Amino acid sequence: MTTDPQDPRFHGRRRGKKLRNRAQGLINDLLPRLAIPEPGPDDRLDPFALFPNRPRAVWLEVGFGGGEHLAAQAAAHPDIGVIGCEVFLNGIARLLVHVDELALENVRLFPEDARRLLPALPEASLEKAFVMFPDPWPKTRHSARRFIHPETLDVLARLLIDSGELRVASDDPTYIDWMLTVLAAHPLFDGGVISAGPRPEGWPGTRYEAKAHREGRPPTWTSWRRVGR
Repeated sequence: MTTDPQDPRFHGRRRGKKLRNRAQGLINDLLPRLAIPEPGPDDRLDPFALFPNRPRAVWLEVGFGGGEHLAAQAAAHPDIGVIGCEVFLNGIARLLVHVDELALENVRLFPEDARRLLPALPEASLEKAFVMFPDPWPKTRHSARRFIHPETLDVLARLLIDSGELRVASDDPTYIDWMLTVLAAHPLFDGGVISAGPRPEGWPGTRYEAKAHREGRPPTWTSWRRVGR
């Protein structure tokens, strides 16, 4: 079984507890202004045109969880356009709170599976991509559901500029072994572990990292460069 980036099937939860009034209000009012419509099979998007002010570069975060990392990156780099992909409604609402409180103008959201957006983006349009603490899908029979997968890496390699960076972090031993094996085997990515435990400088923290440390699972932080373009 393999993952088809052109026709992905989402596995997982789309929402959790009932949203509080403020969060629901942001979903109703702010999300429509920031959301990227789901592209059709033949649609092509200019990611630079998604932002009110043309950014110097565009970064992508896949599965931004509670949005802490994405919001911190956007706040620290106002000249960068940051696209976040997330299907979990409660996580989207948490990010919208950050966007609202920090008055971030350089964030756009795709509230669907990232694999439905990637084919519509042009070649060499991303400077960085982040996959922070993805769902590990630890059972062998579920390995095709992992976002870090040979077919998805082919797509990311197409989208990243020459020497563009892919950052991947995980606290799950099975996923760590998997991502190191799959990424090391891919001919268009070069890199590896930059820290096994302490978070590297310039990598904002997330609630998932904090939970991992509380539960005794030190994260592994990896950085990979797109090569060979």
